[in-house]
Amino acid sequence: MTSPFGELFSHSDDKPPSTADSAVRRAGPADAGAIGRLLHDFNEEFEEPSPGPQAVADRVRALMGSEDFAVLLVGSEPNGLAVLRFRPSIYSSALECNLAELYVKPDHRGQGLGRALLEATMDLARERGADFMDLGTSEDDVAARALYERMGFVNRERGPDGPVMYVYEREL
Repeated sequence: MTSPFGELFSHSDDKPPSTADSAVRRAGPADAGAIGRLLHDFNEEFEEPSPGPQAVADRVRALMGSEDFAVLLVGSEPNGLAVLRFRPSIYSSALECNLAELYVKPDHRGQGLGRALLEATMDLARERGADFMDLGTSEDDVAARALYERMGFVNRERGPDGPVMYVYEREL
């Protein structure tokens, strides 16, 4: 597999992508506008507040120079994205990776793009030296949960019969 830093890769899904472009690439500063629109649309779709596409693009542009931030895009429009945050681990000398956002435009879902993004995300995290990845999603987002579970993510402590893990958040 080629490096995710600026090069394209293609990934297969359980079913091959139809006519959709499934190439995943690392985003750069010139992509901030498209990223801002995608993240704004994501928040709008799930009825979450957004400061607007331009404000999100400005923030993304500011974060892009940081070693702890990365965005992957899928498709030439682009049709989806994954936002990653890296942090030092408490339990090992490796990094941990948080998949902060994974989004595919509604009219491009079911074509393997989410899987392609998730595979590329895990590849990039490993290349960056991460040995652990976490993410959060809504109980209602059954499709995303199914994808994450197919890809080996779990939400139970100590195996399949362990207690369910929860993610909590709060504005400060």
